[in-house]
Amino acid sequence: MHVSDALLSPAVGGFFGVGTLGTIAYCSKKVKEDPDERRVPLMGVVGAFIFAAQMVNFSIPGTGSSGHLTGGMILAIILGPYAAFIVMASILIVQALFFADGGLLALGCNIWNMGFYSCFIAYPFIFRLIAGKRMTSKRLLAASLLSAVAALPMGAFSVVMETFLSGRSELPLRSFIWLMLPIHLAIGFVEGCITAGVIGYVRSARPELVGVSPDRRISSTGVSVRKVVFTFLALAVITGGVVSWFASANPDGLEWSVGKVYGKPELPDPVTGLGAALKTLQEKTAFLADYSVASMRGQKSVQTSWPHVQVGTSVSGILGAFIVMGFLFAIGWIPRFLRKRKAS
Repeated sequence: MHVSDALLSPAVGGFFGVGTLGTIAYCSKKVKEDPDERRVPLMGVVGAFIFAAQMVNFSIPGTGSSGHLTGGMILAIILGPYAAFIVMASILIVQALFFADGGLLALGCNIWNMGFYSCFIAYPFIFRLIAGKRMTSKRLLAASLLSAVAALPMGAFSVVMETFLSGRSELPLRSFIWLMLPIHLAIGFVEGCITAGVIGYVRSARPELVGVSPDRRISSTGVSVRKVVFTFLALAVITGGVVSWFASANPDGLEWSVGKVYGKPELPDPVTGLGAALKTLQEKTAFLADYSVASMRGQKSVQTSWPHVQVGTSVSGILGAFIVMGFLFAIGWIPRFLRKRKAS
């Protein structure tokens, strides 16, 4: 559900960009109040896993469409909404800058669509309500599933409204809604099942990590946090390096919906103005565009066998996961290091 610059006007992209920056600033303030440094490596490895998981599109039977895990609910349930929003923003920034996945003009919209609704609507008003204070396995399963199923269509509806406010007459409001919401409801169901499985594992290892308090602390009981960290790190490497070969070649839910309405999966990129300038900038920064090495990009486009075994895809998945992890470690630890140094 990565929106391209072609779907947005500069005004809408800028508006959501400002809103997203403000939300990141607020979340950063809240995260800094958490004195437990064990939260930082958890942010890094879970973010790396979500980055890798977003590379793997799964087919939606009978539609010719596909979807991928967004991971917003996994992040919110494990890390709390504030840290989760920062992690999602970090993932999408890395994807846009280095992999040309989603436009730079659309970056604020993409962070908002895939982060805000999960962290600040589905998590507090659906997950926490269903899970309750005395969480049982059944309540956790239902809460994880239903909150993920609800969050994705919220983001899809937001995409529709952003294109409408941008004046994209190629995508009529009613037609676009009737395509976007059902397909993302189906994708959301798959995401909900994955979310429930991941959260079930984390709860069995570290029950306090899936509590319902947004500012909960990591206790010293249960399985070592280190084991959970290494599990997510291993999942990130395996998913980005190998599982990504098995990604569906079908267009994702957004591309599929645009194709049904417009006749092509993408609208033309802007050729003038801010959108064109940002597109040029992205071409310079995206050294692994389309999650592939430049010398192998042509091979990827003509390969018809499945799975799509590509060294470039593996390199992109593993390297991207470590970039996200390093980015989040820097965000979490550098301010703490500077504060300690100043205090000493």
